[in-house]
Amino acid sequence: MTAPPPFTQRFSSTPRGARLARHLALSQLAEWGIPYDSETAEAIAVIVAELAANAVTHGRVPGRDFELRLALVTGSVRVEVTDTHAERPPTPRGVPTPAPLAEGGRGLVLVDALADRWEVVDRDPPGKTVRAEVDVPRWLAVTRSQVPSGAYELL
Repeated sequence: MTAPPPFTQRFSSTPRGARLARHLALSQLAEWGIPYDSETAEAIAVIVAELAANAVTHGRVPGRDFELRLALVTGSVRVEVTDTHAERPPTPRGVPTPAPLAEGGRGLVLVDALADRWEVVDRDPPGKTVRAEVDVPRWLAVTRSQVPSGAYELL
């Protein structure tokens, strides 16, 4: 039994690119057998939305895209958002709590609350990848099903 290949897509560093990343992530999860309305899909949708928004807002380098990568790894879904800006966000232990009336600063707080694990890793050439994993409840295995669309099914 092998896991399906990862989903990788580059998006323009614009709000429209960030929205498209979220929508395509949900479509990919559904193709892998993780329903749109599941807690796992909802958590991943928020994580992708926040990381993509951060890539567009804080990691944007004019003329450069950001990349979304989703992968099924044993027991979880891994989300990676890569941009080409070398400045690193706070680490999981260093995420500041925003002021109650602050207009921003909640993206990584949400990622920290929804992801089972996350980290920031350097990328060469300059840039960074924020990687988050969300565990899939009652995960047994990922197999190719006999579904006509060729979808993967969680058992």
